[in-house]
Amino acid sequence: MDPMDTSISHFGNVGIGNIGNGTDAEIEGFRYRVDEICVKVDKLEQRMNEIEQFYLSKSKKLLSTSKGSSKDKDKEKHVPSIKKQQQDASRREAAAAKRMQELMRQFGTILRLIMQHKWAWPFMEPVDVEGLKLHDYYEVIDKPMDFSTIKNQMEAKDGTGYKNVREICADVRLVFKNAMKYNNERSDVHVMAKTLLEKFEEKWLQLLPKVTEEEKRREDEEAEAQLDMQLAQEAAHAKMARDLSNELYELDVHLEDLREIVVQKCRKTSTEEKRKLGAALAKLSPEDLTKALEIVAQNNPSFQATAEEVDLDIDAQSESTLWRLKFFVKDALEVQGKSSAITAGLNNNSNDNNNNINHNNKRKREICDAIAKTAKKKIKKPAS
Repeated sequence: MDPMDTSISHFGNVGIGNIGNGTDAEIEGFRYRVDEICVKVDKLEQRMNEIEQFYLSKSKKLLSTSKGSSKDKDKEKHVPSIKKQQQDASRREAAAAKRMQELMRQFGTILRLIMQHKWAWPFMEPVDVEGLKLHDYYEVIDKPMDFSTIKNQMEAKDGTGYKNVREICADVRLVFKNAMKYNNERSDVHVMAKTLLEKFEEKWLQLLPKVTEEEKRREDEEAEAQLDMQLAQEAAHAKMARDLSNELYELDVHLEDLREIVVQKCRKTSTEEKRKLGAALAKLSPEDLTKALEIVAQNNPSFQATAEEVDLDIDAQSESTLWRLKFFVKDALEVQGKSSAITAGLNNNSNDNNNNINHNNKRKREICDAIAKTAKKKIKKPAS
């Protein structure tokens, strides 16, 4: 393979060559594959951010709560999946609803006993406000209630009915309290309502222990379900983290393979090109020069890129390192050239700035002469 002598125009007078064994289509193909990898990395980063946010919120919760009990630690040994947790939650909800229906059935027995009392007739239907000419009724009573309304809501099948026994209990109390509130204490309706309320409270106290037991059971089940779901989420995120790690490793391998393919497509760097590379390195800004030295250090662990003075033998560098330096220098000088053109246009009359630029260029040329030699030499990095 004959070396290509064509200079890269973006380097000005410094030509360091192109890929010698690859067509433009191949080069574009490499770029396309790298772009694909970058897109994948962006998606992986989004997933990683999700995992980090999960564990960050978890850490905050741990700081605000005490350590888990031995029961919690035992549960960590076996963590059902989130789907299994959702299925279990549905079964628990169904079982709890069935138990609540039984309690409501028992409450219905109490309600029928009250409704069958000889004094219950004034409370069976909604108050006939217009017929009785109770013009101020709605000013005194915020929420009217009666037994027929309660019975209808208990029997509702469209989801608008009562959800638990305490809701029914509250409405039964409201029937009597409304009557006692609107009617004078000495009136028959007030006395009847007060008497029936006392009888209802006696019956309610008999059922209350079962209601309390069910509520406590429901509370414990919900707490346990919440813990199970938390553990399932932790297990799911841990799996996500493992999968991400594997995918990142595969991407690293793919990138390494791609890099090796590119290196194989590249021809050997000639002595003249190494000299031109040294000249190009000298044209870099201090920041870019530091980055270039870091590229060298990546394949040379013993190379001290951050030292005040570094030993750099260009002839000793691998083809991979040389080509990576070429591509980096090309891009850096393109950006640097555009920035210099803008700066020059804005500071045509600034002699002081021109003197500083000339001084820096002189300093870089000195570094260029040092780097371009084929033997090892000392490079004094310019001050940032």
